[in-house]
Amino acid sequence: MADRTQSSVEIAAEPGAVLDVIADFERYPEWAEQVQACTVLSEDGDGWADQVEFDLNAGAIKDQYVLEYDWDVAEDGTGTVRWSLVRATLLKGLTGSYALAKTKAGTKVTYDLEVDLTMPMIGMLKRKAEKHIINTALTELKKRVEA
Repeated sequence: MADRTQSSVEIAAEPGAVLDVIADFERYPEWAEQVQACTVLSEDGDGWADQVEFDLNAGAIKDQYVLEYDWDVAEDGTGTVRWSLVRATLLKGLTGSYALAKTKAGTKVTYDLEVDLTMPMIGMLKRKAEKHIINTALTELKKRVEA
């Protein structure tokens, strides 16, 4: 089993507000710097996005990929949002999750990520890249929610 990379951040907002930003995929290009476009392809019966297509431009890494989502969340926004790769050009595997937990100050968001590329990469460099992706995503999510 491949290594996963994980990091957390505290956001000064209720879990429901954080979940609303996570679930609003069409607006990702407004705040997620490396996402050029984002389109919901299908939704489940509850109105949550089931499959979402992303256009990513992260400098040397450019890809168009589709993720499938699983929403295990309560009405207050606590719980876990998981995703896995359906198809891509450069990515061979992409699984991850946001876990949202209520705290006194708002919400603790834990981001878990595992990336597998079609090109070989040394484990240490891969984990460093995953850590950068996670830290950037959490920082941008925090800024968006708290704005």
